[in-house]
Amino acid sequence: MSVLHMDLGADSYDIIIERGALQRTGELLDLNRKVLVLTDDGVPAEYARTVANRAEKGFVFTVPQGEDSKGIPTFSSVLSEMLKLGFSRKDAVVAVGGGVVGDLAGFVASAYMRGIDFYNIPTTVLSQVDSSIGGKTAVNLDGIKNIVGAFYQPKRVIVDLDLLSTLPDRQISNGLAEAVKMSLTSDAELFELFEKGNITDSMDEIITRSLMIKKNVVEQDEKEQGLRKILNFGHTIGHGVESFERLNGLYHGECVALGMIPMVSDELRPRLIKVLKSLNLPTSVKLDADEVYKAMTHDKKGEGDTVTVTTVSAPGSYEMKKVRFSKLYPLIKMIGR
Repeated sequence: MSVLHMDLGADSYDIIIERGALQRTGELLDLNRKVLVLTDDGVPAEYARTVANRAEKGFVFTVPQGEDSKGIPTFSSVLSEMLKLGFSRKDAVVAVGGGVVGDLAGFVASAYMRGIDFYNIPTTVLSQVDSSIGGKTAVNLDGIKNIVGAFYQPKRVIVDLDLLSTLPDRQISNGLAEAVKMSLTSDAELFELFEKGNITDSMDEIITRSLMIKKNVVEQDEKEQGLRKILNFGHTIGHGVESFERLNGLYHGECVALGMIPMVSDELRPRLIKVLKSLNLPTSVKLDADEVYKAMTHDKKGEGDTVTVTTVSAPGSYEMKKVRFSKLYPLIKMIGR
């Protein structure tokens, strides 16, 4: 077992990284109360039941798999269920699932009675390396991702790599895109590890190193006033593609992979494309540049007609700069086909 400590003053918490930790949730989490375990129907049902069975009064609430569950109607239905079950301010919510479940559960916990305890048990690579820590919680509204939400830190996060064993290969690749993102801005050795290509044997190291990068960034800039914006590397164009492509089935990490390509130097781009291809991630996509651009300009990270973007010239280094959205339009075409 390794433990990373997120140092955020009164909102500090531990990140437990341990294979088999799901079986020890009764020891690792305070479940001696009413606990709502939020999961989706793509996660093996026994994961959520394992947590609920260790609670004093455990209830499982299962939402449909996919981005459509991350909206106001589902958010409202979860809150209604908690109210019906008589949840109090002393009770807790546990997320058992990927990024959609974690974002939804965290926002539910932040809003119910103005905030109750929240634990996160991520079950996908994407959520284990990235979204499970840092306290960003949100739902989508009117087709715009994560536009309604709150910064709300979990009380503890359990990262059990054994939970990844049931994931399809595409979901593993999807999550690794976020780890590649962090390696490019912050860890040249991690990027070299991706270039070497021995991913399966290196998964523990990839996830731990990724979490350490994000932990360090969040500790310095919890509310995304400056440094934390580096975690958005690849996301400005990526979110535009994702909003446009949602009906066509591209995953979040796949869109981030595409979004990184125009934001690296000409020298680095062939190396990045080679890594992405080795991970079975897309390097081009059929798109409508005007539609992607329109979705991009709705990005909540925008400031009027400008947005802060991160560019990378060499692995382990980055530059943040404010640019007009219009400057990004030609870059969209770089990933079109």
